[in-house]
Amino acid sequence: MGVVSAVADAVVVLFSLTIMLSFPLLGAQSVLPRSLYPAPLQDFKRWYADEFGDYLLAQPPAFLRGLFWLELAFLWPLAVATLYGVLARRCWAATTSLMAGVSTLTSTSAILGDILASGRATPRLLQLYVPCIVLAVIAILRGLCSCSAPSLASSAQKKKKRV
Repeated sequence: MGVVSAVADAVVVLFSLTIMLSFPLLGAQSVLPRSLYPAPLQDFKRWYADEFGDYLLAQPPAFLRGLFWLELAFLWPLAVATLYGVLARRCWAATTSLMAGVSTLTSTSAILGDILASGRATPRLLQLYVPCIVLAVIAILRGLCSCSAPSLASSAQKKKKRV
C-alpha cells in the first residue's frame, strides 16, 4: 500500500503544480486585466489557443469566465495548500486534495461537455483535457483513501475501556 500511496502523492504533486502554473499563465488572462500580463504571455495564450484549437480559451464564453473566477478564488489557493500539505506530509492534505480534485473534475467536465457537444473537439485538444480528468480522479481517490492516524480522543477512549 505504501507504493500506491507514494505514486498517488506524486500524481497529486504533479496535479497541483499543473494548476499552479497553467491557471495564472493561461486561464486568468481571460478574467484579469490584460495590463497585468506582459506581451510574451499574451502571445503565448494566443499561440496555445491557435495551436491546440482551444476555441474556449480564445474567446471564453460567460460560463468559462465564471469557472475561471472560481479557480482564481478557490482552486488555485487549494492547489498551493495541497502541494505544501503533500510535500510536508500534513494530515489535512487529504482534504485539500479531495476538494481540489472535485473542483477540477466538475469544471473540466463542463468544459469537455461543451467541447464534445460543439463538434469542435480535436485530438490535440482532447489530449490536454482528458489527462486533467484522470489527475482529478486520482486526487479525489487520494483524498478518500488516505489512511489517517487515530485521533487523540479515540485513543483516550480506548485507554478508559481497558481500565
